Amino acid sequence: MIILKTPEEIELMRAAGRILAACHREIKTMIRPGVTTWDIDQFVEEFLVKNGATPEQKGYSGYPYATCGSVNDVICHGFPKKEPLRDGDIVTIDMVVRKDGWLADSAWSYEVGNVSPEAKRLLEVTEKSLYLGIEQAVVGNRIGDISHAIQTFAQANGYSVVRDFTGHGIGKDMHEEPYVPHFGPPGRGQRLKEGMVITIEPMLNIGTYHAKIDEDGWTARTRDGQLSAQYEHTIAITADGPVILTKQ
Repeated sequence: MIILKTPEEIELMRAAGRILAACHREIKTMIRPGVTTWDIDQFVEEFLVKNGATPEQKGYSGYPYATCGSVNDVICHGFPKKEPLRDGDIVTIDMVVRKDGWLADSAWSYEVGNVSPEAKRLLEVTEKSLYLGIEQAVVGNRIGDISHAIQTFAQANGYSVVRDFTGHGIGKDMHEEPYVPHFGPPGRGQRLKEGMVITIEPMLNIGTYHAKIDEDGWTARTRDGQLSAQYEHTIAITADGPVILTKQ
């Protein structure tokens, strides 16, 4: 069942989104060779508590951390580690923030030091694909219109779109209906209505879209070991168009 949000509830989600966006702005200043995703995870948990919020991921289905820290070939759900980031790495930090009972969700990919032109282009195209998807998140369109905009742009630039993980509805629960794939034909799927709040979170790979899961049961990697990037916002569907609740 899709749970439509009132304008007042969307404002509560926007409050969570502001804290999340502020946290990402701080993370951006931290990213450099030598920093660890463990350091970032500890910072995020402290930052959220100081701002009257909590990390929703910690404890979710047994997940033990406040963030996901996904480096290079890790698509998503990477465990924060004490291994230092190296010059040329890319890292995606994903978090879900709860504030006054309502949630916001956003992931962002970062360059570590001096990255290769190949890595830089992957990040640029992935971020652009997110915003092209958001442009389609208007009342009357369908989920497939978002999916198609992302896939066609990604593939036109030579990248594959991950199939195994999707966007989703969000509100008081992290994962609500509808699910939002980032691939597929236009004009299909749930019709978008005013009051829906969803995440759009394309994951693009340089090589194959196929994933494999590490022994920890969480960490998803590209099957061919090539780079992956992800950008995600929480979006409210309104009569005036899509509203980014996690805008940085």
